[in-house]
Amino acid sequence: MSYENQPGDTGGHGTPPPGGGYGPPGGYPPPGGNYPPGGYPPPGGYGAPPTPPNNHLVMAIITTILCCLPLGIVSIVFASQVNSKWAVGDYQGALASSESAKKWWIAALISGIVLSVLYIILVVVIGVGAGLSSSTSSY
Repeated sequence: MSYENQPGDTGGHGTPPPGGGYGPPGGYPPPGGNYPPGGYPPPGGYGAPPTPPNNHLVMAIITTILCCLPLGIVSIVFASQVNSKWAVGDYQGALASSESAKKWWIAALISGIVLSVLYIILVVVIGVGAGLSSSTSSY
């Protein structure tokens, strides 16, 4: 048996194939970073930038429209401050605004629910009272 290279077979000897050597096309690691195969960047974690806090803007708008307008507006104001504070590097201020926005939309939701229940009770009491007064007036 012959161990010599056959025509067209580099067999690990001779000149490297085009593309910069042996291994994946284009060489490894790829230029621009030590990424795993597939071109994906490394997963987040150590060294990754922190993610901004939730601004609660969606819930602030929903509670403003459906529950309690004054408290919801306060929640929208705090929610709109979160991203701008985060962008300038005020991380503690962004977290404080996020917590305030959450507190105010929860307060708006609770007050909206309480006011709705009180309204239903008032309508039922007035309806029952009107029913009693009409039945007693026929005597």
